[in-house]
Amino acid sequence: MRATAPHAATTPPRKRAGVRRRVADEATALIVIGGLKLILHMPDRPVWALADLAGNVAYRVSGSRRNRARRNLRRVVEWMAATGRGDRAIRAAATDPKALEALVRSAFRHHARYNVELARAPRFTQQWVADRLEVENPADVDEWLVRGKALILIGLHFGAIEVPGIYARHRLGPVVSPMETIANARVQRYIYSTRDTIGIRIVTLAEGGELLAALRRDEAVGLVADRNIAGGGIEVELFGAPTRIPAGPVLLAAETGAPAYVSAVRRTGRGRYRGRIRKLPAPEGENRRERSRAMARDEAVLFEDFIIDAPDQWLAVFHPIWADLEPPENV
Repeated sequence: MRATAPHAATTPPRKRAGVRRRVADEATALIVIGGLKLILHMPDRPVWALADLAGNVAYRVSGSRRNRARRNLRRVVEWMAATGRGDRAIRAAATDPKALEALVRSAFRHHARYNVELARAPRFTQQWVADRLEVENPADVDEWLVRGKALILIGLHFGAIEVPGIYARHRLGPVVSPMETIANARVQRYIYSTRDTIGIRIVTLAEGGELLAALRRDEAVGLVADRNIAGGGIEVELFGAPTRIPAGPVLLAAETGAPAYVSAVRRTGRGRYRGRIRKLPAPEGENRRERSRAMARDEAVLFEDFIIDAPDQWLAVFHPIWADLEPPENV
């Protein structure tokens, strides 16, 4: 009897734990989806004010995220100061702790604004984007983004991540794009459905074959490729230090020969945007491996060009980028 009693006693708690998890997940989904729908339907002025308030609160209470953002942004502005790149006022943060802290605080506000844009993406019609987005190189865009032409659009966790995808979709037709898996399945289904309504077909990171198939159908594929979520990746130098970026764009380009472009859109005001697109040069090298590494290096250079316009809008600063800046337990 003593041998069987522990088993009998532990079974019901495991069942109760499963029920509690399902109830908690359902409650979380209701709160998150309810919040996203509320933001979707709110008027512009209060929703942006609410985002800035939320960003300021998050800056105050999120100590570990604040410290990581500070470390990552310091590396960016020190590189900018050493190379003389970017705006002088931003470079000043390399030696002025108050300026650096202002940049960190601004990064939290931009993160909150990104969440607003995520919620309001179903409202971003072609006219909405045309009225609010200034494209810096429209002639290049007209030449490069051609409907019915297979191409790879590479983006960053930077600025208004939703806007370039929607802009491209209206020019190119449906765009296929992978998205990392969200722990709450119901929230993930909701986000997938909102992207469907604007013509962006989301697939999971495990469905890489869908991206290859889309390119072979002469469709556009969009990838956000400045942060290595799935592991592995290709080592590059970014802001003077080694890191890894996803290999997806490189592998797709090598397999299909499709041209690749890097684009980003930054905020210039509440609901106002400015962006550009750059074409990746044909990589040089004697074999596929060398060409792949060359393409990854060219990607990293273009990432730097975009990020230095507004380092506080680079959302990757809240995540590990460079191993040498991470505490030992996180490496």
